[in-house]
Parts: sequence; C-alpha cells; structure tokens
Amino acid sequence: MATLTITTPDYTLYPSPRNEVRVVFEHQLFVPHPYSMIHLPDYGFRGQATLFAAQRLADGRMGQLVSCELAEDIARFERLFEPD
Repeated sequence: MATLTITTPDYTLYPSPRNEVRVVFEHQLFVPHPYSMIHLPDYGFRGQATLFAAQRLADGRMGQLVSCELAEDIARFERLFEPD
C-alpha cells in the first residue's frame, strides 16, 4: 500500500498523484496558497521536481511544497510563480 503522507521535521506532506517520483528534494519552497494550481511542467525545469500539499508544522499553515533537485529550478519557480 502506498504511503499517504510523508513527515519531515518541518512539514507533513501529501504527495501529488502527478509526481513522477516521490522524492522530497533538497531545494524547497513552501507556497502558502493551498488552492493555487501549480503545473510543474510549465516552469521548464532542468532537473526533477515534485509537488506536495503541505502542512507547515511550526504554525499549522496549509499550502504546497515545491521541491527541486537543482537550486536554479527553485529560483526559477520563485521568480515565475504568481498565486491565483
């Protein structure tokens, strides 16, 4: 049976079924917009990336966590992301 959640020191993560891999990469950005549509292929990343629905454990805030294997990809996401 697949794991429904992933718990890290900072987040409880709920994997997107669209993720090709279920890895939490080193470079991460928490987006405090739980209902924004984020389609990772639209960002043209050079490396792999994953998306999770997330609850930040420090304050219970819900949102989404984008994780990328390359720092340049997370910087690209930060630059291009516009919340709905």
